[in-house]
Amino acid sequence: MIRVTLADDQSLVRAGFRALLDAQPDIEVAGEAADGEEALRMVRELRPDVVLMDIRMPALDGLAATRRITGDPGLKDVKVVMLTTFELDEYVFEAIRSGASGFLVKDTEPEELLRAVRAVVGGDALLSPGVTRRLIAEFAARSKEPATADALARLTDREREVMTLVGIGLSNEEIARRLVVSPLTAKTHVSRAMVKLGARDRAQLVVLAYESGLVRPGWLG
Repeated sequence: MIRVTLADDQSLVRAGFRALLDAQPDIEVAGEAADGEEALRMVRELRPDVVLMDIRMPALDGLAATRRITGDPGLKDVKVVMLTTFELDEYVFEAIRSGASGFLVKDTEPEELLRAVRAVVGGDALLSPGVTRRLIAEFAARSKEPATADALARLTDREREVMTLVGIGLSNEEIARRLVVSPLTAKTHVSRAMVKLGARDRAQLVVLAYESGLVRPGWLG
């Protein structure tokens, strides 16, 4: 059973999400919060698998709450998905950098929301190819000089290659086709790279690909 905590200051939004999620045989809502402080307390108490976190909330905003959750070693298994009104929300960049596993717009189709919740529990990032490319473009615009690449020395040549492809926005299936391997093999290489680099999920692997200089602006084509 996938346990989800809802954090949004709009009760109508929470009610809609709860009705959809609780109707699924493999998902249950474990608590609702109307602000960031309440969300943080609830996550520490209930230890859900996923938190659907609104960015703009009173008391403590979703971005600050996410930093505290992802920065707490005791909550390392909790995945945070940010809820935004617009795909190009100015805070999305910082949300991913803060450890969020991805983001959803609030008018997401019900089927996509359910797929997304299951995806993050399975270790995937909620970044469609189009969204990933916009996110990478944002990194390109904001990036400074590449950080030291020492961390990449832990990776095999194949893992570095796979990490580069993740960084430019390819899915496991696309990586598999590019390298002529199975999707499972591609996923295994991605997982090993994440473990070696201490990345929480695929979204942070994109961050590291840019910050290490493995992927650079202008590679989007």
